[in-house]
Amino acid sequence: MSNKTQQGFSTRAIHAGAVPDPTTGARGTPIHQSTAYVFKDADHAAALFGLEEFGFIYSRLTNPTVSVFQDRMASLEGGVAAVCTASGHSAQLLALFALMSSGDEFVASNKLYGGSITQFGHSFKKFGWKVNFVDPVDPENFRKAINEKTKAVFTESLANPGGVVCDIEAIANIAHDAGVPLIVDNTLPSPALCQPIEYGADIVVHSTTKFISGHGNAMGGVIIDSGNFDWSQNEKFPGLVKNCEAYHGLNFHETFGNMAYAVFCIAVGLRDLGPTMAPMNAYLSITGAETLPLRMQKHSENALEVAKWLQGNSKVSWVSYAGLPDSEFNALAKKYCPGGAGSVFTFGVKGGYDMGLGIVSNCKLLSHLANIGDTRSLIIHPASTTHRQLTEEQQISAGAGPDVVRLSIGLEDAADIIADIDQAISASS
Repeated sequence: MSNKTQQGFSTRAIHAGAVPDPTTGARGTPIHQSTAYVFKDADHAAALFGLEEFGFIYSRLTNPTVSVFQDRMASLEGGVAAVCTASGHSAQLLALFALMSSGDEFVASNKLYGGSITQFGHSFKKFGWKVNFVDPVDPENFRKAINEKTKAVFTESLANPGGVVCDIEAIANIAHDAGVPLIVDNTLPSPALCQPIEYGADIVVHSTTKFISGHGNAMGGVIIDSGNFDWSQNEKFPGLVKNCEAYHGLNFHETFGNMAYAVFCIAVGLRDLGPTMAPMNAYLSITGAETLPLRMQKHSENALEVAKWLQGNSKVSWVSYAGLPDSEFNALAKKYCPGGAGSVFTFGVKGGYDMGLGIVSNCKLLSHLANIGDTRSLIIHPASTTHRQLTEEQQISAGAGPDVVRLSIGLEDAADIIADIDQAISASS
């Protein structure tokens, strides 16, 4: 677990959390492909199980390779600690699991990845959790939806796929006025472009599958604890401020202070739900993080060039990219993402649903698949895939209507990306 240091972002992307292997001197982080770890003695084992000492017990809870990645992500996001999980969805589950009980509610943006809308609106019902979706364009919508049962506010920094930039600072103030934390999914811009904790976010989550690992080869998620939220300010979070029967009356907030939330996510969340990140995926994500600032700069430059070209295409009715000067979210993008508006954006085609399907089918360089954040450029028609489970009204609300095509612009030469989209549009007309 690590605090943000005074070193620069690029330096921390390469070095945070990692040291040469003390046994072999290996400079690269080893893959510790082990399920369990030998205790020094009986007292050491008891101290680890009693949370009196941090260390390695069993890889469902902690693993040396995963720990390096956790420290790196905590540093890059400016938090006090991080917890890695098997996927972005499991990160969202654990992030809320620490806060919610049956009958509790949370408020979430309705401009989210379609899978998150389904997870929040349907699967979480099995836990007795209720979500209240609101339009994030007006932050006051969050205030109106908060009630005495609300335990958290959730939004994406850059919405997937609609390109909405949320006013993190305003939403954080509203959440804090209600005595609840703001959780921000920072997957699309990554910490290289956006730092939600600096603007009041209390918890940050990622699908590290996307830009953090960056090469389409490693599943993962992460939760970063800012360490700034006072869990004892009210009675809303008994799991963190009251004695835990499973640990003989241990009080997480009293014992672990500003790392209480992160420790709970490991000691209870990973212990009982078990969505553990694999060491190999942690290793690949550590490697990917080393080039994150370089990649995000190139992703953003390419995306802006492609977006400008699409604006001039007669078959395109609109382009939603916050990096464009005429975007309604351009001012917010300059505030929260001064280094660029990222790789992912959408555009609308005049031929509607069928035209959208035709374009994704006719691309040759761009890969038609359900992912974002790859070195390769990716394309998908959300209404028929990622947001298919939603009603048309929900699709449109989420920025994934029938005419929408989503792009995740990669690191190829921008001219080649444009040429492939151009020929796909022509072939589909």
